[in-house]
Amino acid sequence: MDFSGKIVWITGASSGAGEALVYAFANAGARIIVSARREAELLRVKQTIPNADVRILTLDLEKHDELPAKAAEALAMFGYIDILYHNGGVSQRSLAKDTVIEVDKRLMNINYFGAVILTKAVLPAMLARKSGHIVVMSSLTGKFGTPLRSAYAASKHALHGFFDSLRAEIHDDSIKVTLICSGYIRTYIAMNAVVGDGSAQQANDPGIQNGMLPEVFAKKALSAIFKHKNELTIGGKERFGVYLKRFVPNVFAKIIRKQN
Repeated sequence: MDFSGKIVWITGASSGAGEALVYAFANAGARIIVSARREAELLRVKQTIPNADVRILTLDLEKHDELPAKAAEALAMFGYIDILYHNGGVSQRSLAKDTVIEVDKRLMNINYFGAVILTKAVLPAMLARKSGHIVVMSSLTGKFGTPLRSAYAASKHALHGFFDSLRAEIHDDSIKVTLICSGYIRTYIAMNAVVGDGSAQQANDPGIQNGMLPEVFAKKALSAIFKHKNELTIGGKERFGVYLKRFVPNVFAKIIRKQN
């Protein structure tokens, strides 16, 4: 997997899977733009790999009015972007009936609209070069809904609808789209997940604690990108839910409603 000289822009790059992706791309020879809200954490990531060409660009995916200018700034750093990796996002842990609508809107604004706005801002430059690759961090909940994830699952389902359509539209322009559907990865996503009133859960999930190591995930993700796969499902046994939902949906419905 040689990404030598490739310009990669990664959102949500300050921790967890995003941080692991930065290291993986750097080891593969890429030049990287790292983005997240916390500049201090981005600086820490950059300092961890001093020999890599890493540029810092802070952004908040919820501040939609600022995103086109942030994309222009990213493009100006190297002159173009080869790979745009949408990793930034937030999760949820609450019953739909207990979740205020502002939480549903916030997850859509960050997970869905943030990615769409940045894509639309970068896409013209990719189209002009007839080259580019857009990678989207989805989830198994982008393939099926689970209890306590109604808003999160909705935002991930929306990503699939948009980017599957976009892939078909830009195929003849030699631009690729890859959706990464991850299961449990050992990150702080559960700690930072919002509950029904919008506050952080501040507790981990057993599935996350026992999940795949971020560096293992990153290696698999880079392989899928290098091979130009349309979609990749990554995880442990939880990934078989995709096939249960497809082939025995009634059995899957009985199983999933017992999950907590």
